[in-house]
Order: sequence, then structure tokens, then C-alpha cells
Amino acid sequence: MGADPSVVRRPALPALTGLRAFTAANIVFFHFWNPEWFGPLAPMMSNGYVGVNFFFILSGFILAYNYTDRQAAQGGLQKRSFWRTRMTRLYPVYVMGLLISLPILQLEWQYQTRAHFWQGLVLTPMMLQGASPILATFWNTPAWTLSCEVIFYLLFPWFISLAWPRSRRTLMLLLVLLWLIALILPLLYMGLHPDGIAPINRYSNGYWLRAVKLTPLPHVPGFLFGIALSQFNDRMRLSDRMRFALGSVSLLTLLWILQQGDHLPFLLSHNGLLAPLFGALILGLAGSHPLTSLLSFRPFVVIGEASYCLYILHFNLWQWIHKSGILTTLHLAQWDPWISYLLLELAALAAYRWIEQPGRGWMQRILPS
Repeated sequence: MGADPSVVRRPALPALTGLRAFTAANIVFFHFWNPEWFGPLAPMMSNGYVGVNFFFILSGFILAYNYTDRQAAQGGLQKRSFWRTRMTRLYPVYVMGLLISLPILQLEWQYQTRAHFWQGLVLTPMMLQGASPILATFWNTPAWTLSCEVIFYLLFPWFISLAWPRSRRTLMLLLVLLWLIALILPLLYMGLHPDGIAPINRYSNGYWLRAVKLTPLPHVPGFLFGIALSQFNDRMRLSDRMRFALGSVSLLTLLWILQQGDHLPFLLSHNGLLAPLFGALILGLAGSHPLTSLLSFRPFVVIGEASYCLYILHFNLWQWIHKSGILTTLHLAQWDPWISYLLLELAALAAYRWIEQPGRGWMQRILPS
């Protein structure tokens, strides 16, 4: 079923796309960085992991922003059409990420039990590896987030059809409640120490820690926070002046917090401690003012459109660049890591142009509507 012609398409929010470019880049820096490379900005790079929570919130916000009017006009979201649209966007580049990561399977074979290896080999192509804390990072480490997104997409038609509060005050209370719910499991883990790990940092590893960090359930409140934020945005009708102030203050506050480096509580920050500031920033950028004009700069938007490609490809592509010796062969090693970052971004732009976009069209033609 096609889109209802009576539903007016909402205006695009290019500033949020531009912000995606910087957020995805900081996740790359978090995975592959050295304090000497970034000087005074090194603490900010060390906290790049918080970008994943931002993307979960942004995903809920954008989906609700685009589909709320549509589902209301249709009396409910057309589930099959929605799922088809989402999967055709994600899957082509997801498969590309697995293909370039095939050498990683040799390491998985060495480090996993045989049962876990075969489970991972089956679950990962279906984007279901996040069902197991042990296998969440199997084959392509960052792809654990796609397991979360798949669950979010499956549930979204029901989430968006809920009777969301009409009152702005009630929506505000709901946002606070969802934020606090997102922190329950991290706080329980920190209090109970089920893996016997303390203190917890980016290198900590344990079964229950992985369950809290990498499986879908703990991140559902963040996705719902984004949906509720979109409902709040619709009710508030903020002026552009107010959005400029909100966006500017929240952005500067976030930058200051990220500069605190290891002083941030890792697990809480990973799972949503900064959600109120992310929400304020998203609300601030859903308007028209100097800050949105800056982030809507066309190169930022183009790079932001390819941010999913960068995210899903960067981890093992970086490994290949450095293990292959190609930089030395091409006499480019002296420019590392900046040349590697550039190559990752060029690969992402190419994947967006020649894999994601045509792959989406091809899958839409072969999948039943």
C-alpha cells in the first residue's frame, strides 16, 4: 500500500543529519585513537561510545517524526511496508560489512566454542546476534547495535500506535521516567557486581556486563525516549529562538562533559546517562536558526547520510588497512592515522553511493510489498 496522499510530508531535518557525521566520526575515533593524536581533545575522543545511545534516541525520534501522521491517517502503520522499507535500507551495507569481515571468522573459530561459533554464523546474517551476550559482537563488532535496531523496528508499529499523552507536562514526566528506567540495569550491575568486575571501563568484559551493554532490552527505553521526544516536540511548538538557545546550551554542555574523559561513569554513560542532553540537542536542532544552518552545510549532510556505512564498515576495514601493509606500500604511512580516517570516510561515501542506495532499490523490487 502506498503513502496516503492526504498526509503532508514533514520538512526534513538536515541539521540532525549533519550532526550524525560528527557523532559517527567520534565513534570511529573512540575505537581507534591515541591520546597523542588528538592532544587536548583526547578526553572527548575517549568518550565517543556515548554516540551509540544518541543514535538509538535519534532513531526513535526520526521514525516517530516521519510516521506519526502517517499511522494516524491510515488508522495504524502498515507493518509489512514499514519493515520492508527499514530492512532494505539496512541490509545491503550490513552484508557488505560481513563480507569484508570474513577474515575475522578465523579468529572467531579460534576463540569461540564450536557451538557458539555455529550459532554466531547463523544468527549474525539475520541480525540476531544480540540475542546472546556472548555473540553480540561476533564477526563484525559494531553490528551489535543492528540487532537492537531490528528489535526496535519490529516493535515500532505497536509503539507508535500507543495512546501517547497529549499533555506536555505528562510527556515531560514520561521522558524523565524512561531516562531513569534506562539506568536501572546499569545501576543494578554496578551495585551487585555479578561478574566481579570493579571498576568498570571500556576494556571490562563479562557475561552480565555484555548483557547490559550489548543486548536489545536495556536499550529499548532509549528508543522509546526518542519516540516520546518526538511527541513532545509536536506538542511544544518551540520558537526558533528558543530552539537556538536550547541547542547551543545543550551542545556546549555535552562538549564540556565529554571533555571530562575517564571521569564519566562508563556503564551509565554507555546506556543513557546523557539522554536528557541528547534530547535537548535534538529538540534544538529541529528548527531553523544559525546552529542548524551550520550543521546543514551540504558536505556535513552528505557525510551524515553515509554515517551508517561508516559505522558498520569502519571496524574491520581499519584492521585490514593496517594489517595489509597497504599504507607502507603506497608510502602513505607517515600520514597515518589521518589517511586511515580519510580512507574510511571515502569507503563509507562510496558504499552509500554504490551499495546502500542501489541495494535498497534492488531489495525493494524483489521483496513482496
